[in-house]
Amino acid sequence: MLFITFFIGIILNAMGYIPPGNINLTVAQLAINKGMRQVWYFILSFSCVEVCFTFGMMRFARWAMSDINPNEAVSEVRLGTLVDCFMILMFLVMGTITWVNRKKAPKTSNKKEDKRSGSVLYGLILGVLNPVQIPFWLFFGNYVILHEWIKTDYLSLVIFSIGSGFGSALALYVYAHFATYIQEKFALSSLIVNKSIAIFLFVLAAYLVVKQLFVVF
Repeated sequence: MLFITFFIGIILNAMGYIPPGNINLTVAQLAINKGMRQVWYFILSFSCVEVCFTFGMMRFARWAMSDINPNEAVSEVRLGTLVDCFMILMFLVMGTITWVNRKKAPKTSNKKEDKRSGSVLYGLILGVLNPVQIPFWLFFGNYVILHEWIKTDYLSLVIFSIGSGFGSALALYVYAHFATYIQEKFALSSLIVNKSIAIFLFVLAAYLVVKQLFVVF
């Protein structure tokens, strides 16, 4: 049963990172600009935060879904709108930073410790500032609990959360590997990759703005 719980955690969270977003695009950019070693530092730190976050959200899931509605107003603002507004801001900031630095060539510094600490810190920060996971676990966490796919005792939730961390690490590694493969296959420069990622982040922000306009009007 615990193996199944672990496996469900892997599959469920890996699926959550299939759609392009700020996390997997960041991993793709790191892979191309700094190499797979830095990607692993980022992924490991991010996945550790993901394990803790998943455990907290799974403990919170049943109560939250019974008492909190994503369409419910918080100070007259929908919870889903608040999450979208945060993501719009994050997409715009990350897109702007990527666009501003689009012409910078990948750095090959000998200061491995500095580069490693930077990637680890980046992974920790984005692991914490990842609000899109809140509605994801509120829905899917409650779904697997109500359908009794997993148990809700501490051990089962810990195993599920560790599986979730493995799932995010697996999905992000695939993104990073695919990004380097595409770059090598089509001989893409870091300038083209950075511009493409920046534009895509702006498009995601625009999509969320349009989505909220439809909700309002």
